[in-house]
Amino acid sequence: MITPTVQLVRPAPSNKRKRTHHVAERMFEKSMDDFAAEVRDLLKVSLEPRQLLEMSEKLEVEYREKLKSSAISMLPSYLHTLPTGREIGDFLALDVGGSTFRIALIRLGERDDGRDGLRLRRVRSFLIDKSIRDLKGRAFFDWMAERIGEMLTEYNHINGTTDARLRMGLAWSFPVDQTSPRSGRLLAMGKGFCATYGVEGQDLSELIMHSCRARQLNVEMMAIVNDGAATLLSQAYRDPSTCMSLILGTGTNAAAFLPYTTLGPGKFGDRPDSWHAAAKHVLVNSEVSMFGRHVFPRTRWDDELNSKHVLPDFQPLEYMVTGRYLGEIARLILVEAVSTAGLFDGEMPARLNEPYALDTSLLAAFQNDISRSMSKASAAFLDAHPLPSPPRISELHFIRELAQLISRRAATYLATALHALWRLRTAAEGLQPGEASHVTIACNGTIVEKYPDFRACCQRQLDELCELSGAAKGAVTLAMAPESSLFGAAVAVACIGDES
Repeated sequence: MITPTVQLVRPAPSNKRKRTHHVAERMFEKSMDDFAAEVRDLLKVSLEPRQLLEMSEKLEVEYREKLKSSAISMLPSYLHTLPTGREIGDFLALDVGGSTFRIALIRLGERDDGRDGLRLRRVRSFLIDKSIRDLKGRAFFDWMAERIGEMLTEYNHINGTTDARLRMGLAWSFPVDQTSPRSGRLLAMGKGFCATYGVEGQDLSELIMHSCRARQLNVEMMAIVNDGAATLLSQAYRDPSTCMSLILGTGTNAAAFLPYTTLGPGKFGDRPDSWHAAAKHVLVNSEVSMFGRHVFPRTRWDDELNSKHVLPDFQPLEYMVTGRYLGEIARLILVEAVSTAGLFDGEMPARLNEPYALDTSLLAAFQNDISRSMSKASAAFLDAHPLPSPPRISELHFIRELAQLISRRAATYLATALHALWRLRTAAEGLQPGEASHVTIACNGTIVEKYPDFRACCQRQLDELCELSGAAKGAVTLAMAPESSLFGAAVAVACIGDES
């Protein structure tokens, strides 16, 4: 075996900046130009449309397998109808997240003056700080009930009523073992919450209602939904072509409204005969983050992130496309650039050696800064990772290109995963891609909403894949679903009410 020769090079001289302190001359394995070219080649690999179509086909096979047997992905919800857009009424929507509890008064049905029928009449947001996370067992649900009572008082005031009854829907951003559209066993919440202390495994709906009844609140819990279902339902109320959803923020997930027969009989657990008799379709939580381990090409930086993760290989797609990990991929590349190619003259910026220290918002700042000086991006980088001297313009350009490469790859892989789910749904409906009607994918999450050019890039790739499949351009559209957790919780109640 011939050992390759390692060429040692000095960092390129620059007249544009002088270090303000003495830097010992160091030798590096490669030049920054060579390193940048290598990064470019590795992150652009397999982004050709035909290769992406092959990946989509492989993902579709994985999806079909899990629709038949998996206990952790392709999970059928209890929702088997979508809104018609004609549902009306006032509802109380609850949205419990990791850092906030929001309560909203939602009115469905007002479509005058060009409205979409979804009206946010009142909304209040409560910070869930450590003191709230420390509340144990029923104390947490008592705190929720107090906030619900305050909103009920406000509702009665603006409506001129004294004891109006409101149906509630809950968007719950934590694990729950759902047992009906309106109930589910409470599971460990993580993130420092003590709410499950002494009540884990009990019915979540009943825990909330017990605290509400103790305060004589005239409410009824009617629906519990996760973020993917809420996003799909809220947009489907506006647009009947909506039958898929995408969550892309810190993490990712997708949901799809699929024919009942797409799923294996064992996937449904113990449900009443009446549910099976009524269900022709079912809203499926894909847990798409868990797919693609043997489909999407990985770089050595992806392998490093995966190997050091507490759950290696558990969510392979998530590790390459979400806000939690895009910054970490960039950090691993920058650390290697500093140590092997002389980025920043080989000086490691403060905290850059710490895992997950580089936030994805910093990559967004670089992509947003198109000025010649890149002064805003430079300031943002130095604020997060100080250096003795500001980065050279060539170094800023490298980081910006790195951000673009990482985010474009993420948008492309995500588009491929969505295309595979669309193809599966199209085939399950007995249609060819060219015969399928237009499909809207409802979207929510900070990355798909706010990261520069991300949604547009994902849409372009989706268009190309759909056309290669035989569908018309624009066959699938990504559409943002604003306030989807609150609206979706209310729409879920309306749908269930119409079934009752």
